[in-house]
Amino acid sequence: MNASKRNLYILTFVLFVVMLGYGIIIPIFPFYIENMGAGGTELGLLTASYAIMRLIFGPIWGGLSDRVGRKPILLIGILGYVITMVWFGLANTLWMLFAARILSGILSSATAPTTMAYIGDSSPEDERGGGMGLLGAAGGVGTIAGPAMGGFLASESLSTPFFIAAGMALLSLILAIIFLPESHPVQEHPKENEAIIDLRAWWQAILSPVGTLFALTFISTCGLMIFANVFGLYGLERFNYGPEQVGIIMMVLGLVAALTQGLLAGPATRKWGDAMVIKAGLLVAAISFVLMILADTFFTVILTTAFFGITVSIQSPALLSLTSRRATVPQGIAMGLSNSFVSLGRIVGPILGGVVLDVNLNLPYMSGAAIMLVAFLFSLKWIKPAGNQV
Repeated sequence: MNASKRNLYILTFVLFVVMLGYGIIIPIFPFYIENMGAGGTELGLLTASYAIMRLIFGPIWGGLSDRVGRKPILLIGILGYVITMVWFGLANTLWMLFAARILSGILSSATAPTTMAYIGDSSPEDERGGGMGLLGAAGGVGTIAGPAMGGFLASESLSTPFFIAAGMALLSLILAIIFLPESHPVQEHPKENEAIIDLRAWWQAILSPVGTLFALTFISTCGLMIFANVFGLYGLERFNYGPEQVGIIMMVLGLVAALTQGLLAGPATRKWGDAMVIKAGLLVAAISFVLMILADTFFTVILTTAFFGITVSIQSPALLSLTSRRATVPQGIAMGLSNSFVSLGRIVGPILGGVVLDVNLNLPYMSGAAIMLVAFLFSLKWIKPAGNQV
């Protein structure tokens, strides 16, 4: 195995472990909250606090990785993940859960942008989409396996899954320390007045042509979260689905996403280019939202969900790859900002979907279709093929 493949596999394992922990929390948190005398409001605040910390600190860690190298920041992220998983397992009060969740958002946000920037540093341009896709697939598999693992292990103790996740993260930390080389040269003489948090560079990146890709990343994530997060209530009210049926459909979404990003993203971007894949993904995602409204059987709902999973998952690596290739700021800042726009989508999408669901049952999917269609029309004007600027 050559060094670049080995490095990619190590990074893939790291992201898998991180998303495994994210998935483990999903079935366990409600019981943790209930045991501490809290309810839905506290659960919502816990979820939001994590996403907000990732939104804020993603670009900070990304910028730091441009100055001190990718590997130290990545190791900080993994070590922080180990610490917060143990903290979750030991938590017996609400404040401990909030502290662990906030710290997890701060430290885990060091992992995603640095792994993406690492791929941007070390992969040829024509292979970058495939590398991003493999990382996305690892995250998808972790998200699928996490809830199953959490539910199974929690039958013995609610704390056990967290300790298992911490152990796996510790293994990934050891692998990264021993086998992962630095991909980005460290600045030998950084400017004395150079700020760690360079708001000017962030603003410059957002206002640059690549800012269009940040906006599309936000919209794509928003659409995914609208589609997935309201489905439980949508399925209950329209089809009288229970947790088992909803769980199967969400598992299909995660499985299709993982397979698409791992197997199709690379070949698709090499054949048609990142720009074309992004445009096609946005258009077909808009169609998928409409198909969900028309689906009227369990089989057609699963087919529509799988169709949507393919379109969103194939455009995500293409967006990351194009952002990496066309960024006019350092890779760490670009990937950190991209990760922050993902986090922003994870905050706005569920809130928007929930609000419009209370107005009309079909409105979340109608809104999602309209948002994706506008994004598609926007991409036709602002995303140019390879060789041109965004």
